[in-house]
Amino acid sequence: MFTTQLFQERLSITPVKDKRAILLLEDGREFEGFSFGFLGESIGEVVFNTSLSGYQEILTDPSYKGQMVAMTYPEIGNYGTNAEDVEASRLFLEGFIVRNYNPVPSNFRSQWTLHEYLQKNKIVGIEGIDTRALTRHLRDQGSKMGIISTCLTAGRPKDFEKKSLLKKLKAAPSLIGRDLAKEVTCQKPYQWKEGLWSLSPSPQPSPARGEGARYNVIAYDFGIKQNILRNLVSAGCDVTVVPASTSARDVLAQKPDGVFLSNGPGDPEPVTYAIEAIRQMLGQVPIFGICLGHQLLSLALGGKTYKLKFGHHGGNQPVMDLTTGKVEITAQNHNFAVDTDSLKGIAELTHINLNDKTVEGLQLKGQPVFSVQYHPEASPGPHDSHYLFKRFVEMMERS
Repeated sequence: MFTTQLFQERLSITPVKDKRAILLLEDGREFEGFSFGFLGESIGEVVFNTSLSGYQEILTDPSYKGQMVAMTYPEIGNYGTNAEDVEASRLFLEGFIVRNYNPVPSNFRSQWTLHEYLQKNKIVGIEGIDTRALTRHLRDQGSKMGIISTCLTAGRPKDFEKKSLLKKLKAAPSLIGRDLAKEVTCQKPYQWKEGLWSLSPSPQPSPARGEGARYNVIAYDFGIKQNILRNLVSAGCDVTVVPASTSARDVLAQKPDGVFLSNGPGDPEPVTYAIEAIRQMLGQVPIFGICLGHQLLSLALGGKTYKLKFGHHGGNQPVMDLTTGKVEITAQNHNFAVDTDSLKGIAELTHINLNDKTVEGLQLKGQPVFSVQYHPEASPGPHDSHYLFKRFVEMMERS
């Protein structure tokens, strides 16, 4: 429960409303608001996320490297932040954009306000802008590079000159053609032991193969989310996470029962070393890919990818599993998609997005290899797709 003293303490670290900030898009559209989080200037591709909650998991998703996230839900910060609800060891996104920031969280698990959390992680934020207008603009015109400039002292902006800001935007590198996986991957292999959270005082044991045996899975880290690892462990896997540049030879030398290809940021085409490694592992071991891993697998099979107009970011995307006819509501975060025609005769389409008919899942004909574009681990998002981890385990069991 918040006391008057605690309330006053929270107000003392609340962003000052005279600290103006500006968000300027590459096409000249600008939005003025107030700074919160880290004071400074940042550039990235602006995308919108339609999730109603889970902003801390979104902030810590490495797939947002190179991007600024605008939340379409208007009230953000209500439940604060904590050390547990994270998807990576640090934040990789370039900026955070909200309508109304709540400086006084009401949650017994909260350790820091969102403002404190962004400050601590040196992430620039802007609040008080019309995020509905911003979202409509991005939907109509497509994702845009943007720059957030905040005041370094009250009332004194770092740079509010439109001409100067546009010049900086023009000089910034595009996400197309950039290998961002190498910027978010781990530096050396490590073991992951933690399973899914459980409210039960005595969690149920994870399913395993045989008497006490488990599946040896090598997980490529292209920007992996921790809840993926938790799901793999709870599905019965002993997981070793390896850097994105790990060769097929080094992976196969560990005699894995299966290989997992993780999510990650940006354009898949520049990640040539991973595409080649996947190509060499095909036919050698069962493979399951998610998001960027799905795109890299498709490229390894000879397919093509393309950039979506404004991407899919949020927790309410309807997807049909064509193998069962069932519809699941999914969590998604990607700006690129696979061209299904480029894989005709090679891979079978298994999942499709019901909003725009883009590819959401593939399965290699005659081999234990499949992938999905969305995030079955959720966090945040619905849990409709958790069955895919079981499907991966069953595939390894049959191989």
